[in-house]
Formats: sequence, C-alpha cells, structure tokens
Amino acid sequence: MKSIKIKCPAKLNLTLEVVNRREDGFHNINSIMQLISLYDYLTISLTESEQTSVELSGNSSEIPYNEKNLVYKAADLFLNETCLKNCSIKINIEKNIPIAAGLAGGSTDGAGTILGLNLLFDNILPKEKMHELCAKLGSDLNVCLEGGCLHATMRGEKVERLPYLSMPVTLIKPKKLGISAKEAYTKYAAKSEKPKYFMTEKMIDALKNGQDIREFLYNDLEYAVFDDYRELQYIKSKLPKSIMSGSGSTYFILDDINTDFSEEYQVIKNLHFIPDGCSVAD
Repeated sequence: MKSIKIKCPAKLNLTLEVVNRREDGFHNINSIMQLISLYDYLTISLTESEQTSVELSGNSSEIPYNEKNLVYKAADLFLNETCLKNCSIKINIEKNIPIAAGLAGGSTDGAGTILGLNLLFDNILPKEKMHELCAKLGSDLNVCLEGGCLHATMRGEKVERLPYLSMPVTLIKPKKLGISAKEAYTKYAAKSEKPKYFMTEKMIDALKNGQDIREFLYNDLEYAVFDDYRELQYIKSKLPKSIMSGSGSTYFILDDINTDFSEEYQVIKNLHFIPDGCSVAD
C-alpha cells in the first residue's frame, strides 16, 4: 500500500467583480484570490485490487462521502483520464475549512485529490494536464492547485500569478448561515444597479507597486446578498473594514482583532497569506 497526506488551503477573494453571465449559466469574473493558512487534510491510500474503486471517509457530518463529493469526482476524473485500472483508492477527508463559506473548501479538496493521486502515480500527468482536469471540475480548483496570490478570470479557472505579500487574516463566519453561489449570483443578476469600481485593476497596480491593498478590497456578491441577512450586517457593524469572501457567508479582515462576537459566530484568528497551494503535508 502507498499513501500520501495532502494539505489543502482555503482561499479568499480579495476582490470579486462579476463581468457577465455566460451561455453555460456560469458567470465570468474578475477576481484576485489569495490562499491562506487554514487547511483541510487528505490522506490518500492506494492498493492494488482486482476492481477499481474509490472510497471516501472523514470527520465531518456536513459533507457526503459518495459520488456527490468533489473529491470523489476528482478521483474518478483522474482515473478516467489516465486509464488506470486495478487500484483501490481510499481518501480520508479531515475538514477544518467551514462548509458553504466562500472559502473554496470543496474546491481545494478536489484540487488536492488531483495533486495527491498524481504524486502517488509518479507524476503521470504534467501540471498543465492537472490544471485541465481542475477546470473541468469547478471554478476555484485551479487557484487552489496553483496557490499564492492570483488574478483569476473567466469562471475563475484562468489564473495568473501576482506578487505575493504576507498579511495577517482573521475570519468571521455565522455558524448557522451558508450562502450558495447560485443564490448569490442570482441575487446579483436581479440587482437593477450594478456598480463598477474596477477594484481588481486597482489592487493589481497596488500589489505591483508594493502598496497597501486594504482600501481596494471589494466583492460584488456581498453587495448582492448583504441586505438579506442580519448576520452579515452585524459583522459589518462590528468590523466596518471587513469584506465577504466568495458567495459568503464568511467575512475576513486583514488584521488581528480583539473584537468580541457572540457564540453564533465562528472566529478563526492567527491566519496569514501563504505563497503556495495544495501540497504534501509535513
């Protein structure tokens, strides 16, 4: 039996601007994404077997451990792409990234699965092919595979590296509120006014010039859902400089905080930007 442990980092949207709706129902975006030091862990075990199979397990009661899970889909796609047979793959998922939180918890696990299997099979696929598989599976997987600070366009699968800088991060998430991407994008589409602040371009310039990026944090989807949830309004009232990541419901602030929140909120402190993506765990 061969096994490997992969750490899969969460991501933040430092900016997220919706460009337009695509014919396939997804949206083109203009976004700067940054990986942070909050990780899920995948333990992937491989044994020879007469029948090819994928089996999932884990520590969370909030996710499925079957073909609906992006980890399963990633393993299945990898096997189909490589035409590998006679192998039993078992993947244990240690969830630490909040679910339905705008932090790419599912996407990073999917990207980590592609990376881990490729390493177990002696780098059978080049990196470009791994990125192709990630793009087929979802919008944020390429970001999680590549890591660091990235300019993401199209659905989020086209990525370009940006200058990396180290910054502290604190996350605040309402424990009982998750917002789906479908809900957030639908509500954004329904808005009669869609402001254009071009914050992504402004932040790219700031990153390249070594300037403070905090004033350019922005999210169109926060604008779309903010009025509908008292929980989001409460976070913003306590931390006016915080911003929502992805479709929410997690907010983040690029600072360490001493602000108190009620038990209805999960606060994760002492995080920071990281320069890499999914990787082998130490």
